[in-house]
Amino acid sequence: MILYLIPCNLAENTVDVVLSPQVNEVVKNTHHYFAENIKTARRFISSLKLGIEIDTLNFYEVSKNTPYEEIASYFKEVGDHDIGVISEAGCPGIADPGSLAVAYAHKHNIKVVPLVGPSSILLALMASGFNGQQFVFHGYLPIEKPSRSKMIKQLETDAKNKNQTQIFMETPYRNDQLLADILNTCNDHTLLCVAANITSSSESIKTQLVKDWKKNTPSYNKIPTIFLIYSS
Repeated sequence: MILYLIPCNLAENTVDVVLSPQVNEVVKNTHHYFAENIKTARRFISSLKLGIEIDTLNFYEVSKNTPYEEIASYFKEVGDHDIGVISEAGCPGIADPGSLAVAYAHKHNIKVVPLVGPSSILLALMASGFNGQQFVFHGYLPIEKPSRSKMIKQLETDAKNKNQTQIFMETPYRNDQLLADILNTCNDHTLLCVAANITSSSESIKTQLVKDWKKNTPSYNKIPTIFLIYSS
């Protein structure tokens, strides 16, 4: 058995551009999948146009709420067959519950093979111009405004004192509220990068000082976006 970590595209109609040929080869020969969202995983496999009959495949949902015991039962049900792990978008195991399956695999001496594909977090870091030697990804910040502002201030302090790039994200429909809190909380001379719709035809990646963001603040409402702050 091999546990394949199968990346999927971040934007529609980009599978031919952002995925390696190895992804197609693995998917052609894999019939069991752990997926964060089964509907999305089925759609992704269909988009590869490999002539696979989707209804012949077996899917198991692995979400952040899936108990470890349930994941163990999935492995036992699959037996000795290879398994593919598919995230909602991008690379499984990064800000993704697929890491639970990977942890189980290592514990039980199951070979884990990561495949090459797009990660919005790493692509945003690459394009930010910030420190790529020391960085921290925080996932989602607190929803409550006071707690979120406090967290943003702490990230700004860490960026300056530890020379670290601070990376985080938000549910797309709350992007504009988060951006407003960043601009209201951070020092004018803190650097902010906003990377939106990565790999799509409407991709937008911009780095500038907070004071310059305040002069012209675009809307990122309902757009997949990664935020990065840094202080040089």
